[in-house]
Amino acid sequence: MWPRLVASKILRKRLGSNNFVADFPSNTGTLLEPPSLDDEESLRSNTIFNDHGQKTQNYKVFVSTWNVGGVTPTDDLNMEDLLDASNTSCDIYVLGFQEVVPLKATNVLGSENRRITTTWNSLIRETLNKKACGRDRNEGKPKEKKIAFLSRDGKPIESSIPQEFHCIISKQMVGILISVWVRSDLRPYTRNPSVSCVGCGIMRCLGNKGSVSVRFQLHETSFCFVCSHLASGGRQGDEKYRNSNAADILSRTSFPRGPSLDLQRKILDHDLVIFLGDLNYRISLPESATRLLVTTGEWDALLEHDQLRTELMDGQVFEGWHEGTIKFPPTYKYYPNSDEYYGGVESKKGEKKRPPAW
Repeated sequence: MWPRLVASKILRKRLGSNNFVADFPSNTGTLLEPPSLDDEESLRSNTIFNDHGQKTQNYKVFVSTWNVGGVTPTDDLNMEDLLDASNTSCDIYVLGFQEVVPLKATNVLGSENRRITTTWNSLIRETLNKKACGRDRNEGKPKEKKIAFLSRDGKPIESSIPQEFHCIISKQMVGILISVWVRSDLRPYTRNPSVSCVGCGIMRCLGNKGSVSVRFQLHETSFCFVCSHLASGGRQGDEKYRNSNAADILSRTSFPRGPSLDLQRKILDHDLVIFLGDLNYRISLPESATRLLVTTGEWDALLEHDQLRTELMDGQVFEGWHEGTIKFPPTYKYYPNSDEYYGGVESKKGEKKRPPAW
């Protein structure tokens, strides 16, 4: 017991740090005045009114997760397919990554490599602002949109702000990285961004496994996104370790109170919560049967034996949560830059089989 307590004391400050990277300080009151929701020109076409006459905004949120296997991205990495920015116009983008650094001792115990975060955020910024906001052909600058603001004396003013995407929160813990981006006209509406890290790895406290959770408020709605990397292992019963990791994350994640005591502190206190990441649940079938069903594209048959779905139905984990519809092949585990699964016909000598899974 004592080694875990000692490690927890030593690492708590680093893993539990509330610092995060953003394009603007978390307290933006001195940078931009909050936009006026009472000005009709500031309302988007997706504004609706509820039964109480209150104005309600509908926004599209894009969420993606990717285990990059400890590979540092090149400067020319094309992320357009991942973000689908050319075909989908979203208001908020949430990108989760796992193993942005190799999970070796020097990375788990050493200081964070912030250059990795900078590299990924630069690629995200370039992709989103290249496709999503559009460009004036003559000037090559982002198109501008008139937005109404209130000055300190309460008088409405107008300001032209380029409709680019800005990072409001980005946080890395060892190999886990989450980055949240919003349109520039939404940024003044976002408040109280914060992060909370939970280490579930070695001795149940190191950051080689665990989660980085972020929260913020958009208008009057609170959001929480949990980027996780749960325990690995393909042996029977290993799913119980993953269940334990998930329970630890939900119970141990705690956000700072901030200037207002009524801010949400726990994950489930928020209005909207999305749990994403490499959950590491496997398919409980013999490897040969799994590979055959993958080859024939029988996803429903595979999902009947998916560990996460089984544990959900049995009430062992994520009680009350809902998983999105799966209509795509298992994402684990491919050879780099290929569509071939590990351990296939051309497997290398001594290589782990790694049956496909989601």
